[in-house]
Amino acid sequence: MKYAAKIEVSLKPGHSNPEGETTARLLQELGYQVQAVDVSKVYTVHLQAKSRSEAEAKADEMSKRLLANPTKDNYTISVVEQK
Repeated sequence: MKYAAKIEVSLKPGHSNPEGETTARLLQELGYQVQAVDVSKVYTVHLQAKSRSEAEAKADEMSKRLLANPTKDNYTISVVEQK
């Protein structure tokens, strides 16, 4: 079966977020009352698996091995079946 795994990777609290800080500052300069901006990456991985749970397990493994750095990143996974 075909699945799409959406994997969102974001920084854990307390880690430096220069891209978010720069974006927040520029938005403030444009007149927006922004307190902070959090930046994350979203990966959509299209994969084959025998079941949804297998697709979720594969997405989790991909996240741990390549997409997220467990020292500084959190990640969330959502998997949907594709037709």
